[in-house]
Amino acid sequence: MTSLKQLKQSGFTVIELMIVVIVIGGLAWLVLITFNGIRQQNRDTERERDIKALHYLTEAYWGLKGYYPSLTEMNDRTANTGFVAVNLKGLEDGEFKDPKGTSSVLVATPATNAYSYAVTNAAGESCEADPTTCAKYTFTATLEGTINGLTTFTRQNISN
Repeated sequence: MTSLKQLKQSGFTVIELMIVVIVIGGLAWLVLITFNGIRQQNRDTERERDIKALHYLTEAYWGLKGYYPSLTEMNDRTANTGFVAVNLKGLEDGEFKDPKGTSSVLVATPATNAYSYAVTNAAGESCEADPTTCAKYTFTATLEGTINGLTTFTRQNISN
């Protein structure tokens, strides 16, 4: 027959179990926070890479034509026949879509979860009516974190 003393010594106390649960919960929380931070950094890096690709091919277009595409033209991505497929070869639809966004349409003003393409003529006015007058642009991606202390990543025209 087991004695009362032997029964008391087997197993863990409620306090010991609570401490173990709290420690494991704290470690799990730290792992989750770190993982989310890494995912956020990866999305911001993808945004930077996409904007650089858009910027590079837009500058190449200017080198060929002497003007920049309008916002309407940049959003014409019909397979094989759209403006982007014909004039900006190498850009894929994914490079127009923010990693957390739902649409691959470029917008005119900076917005969360969307890339913007603000394009104007030399006077700073809309060039949508006559794309051959498009002389300035700014691509913008809104970041979740910061890159070099900035909450947006932008690239502007280098020509003119």
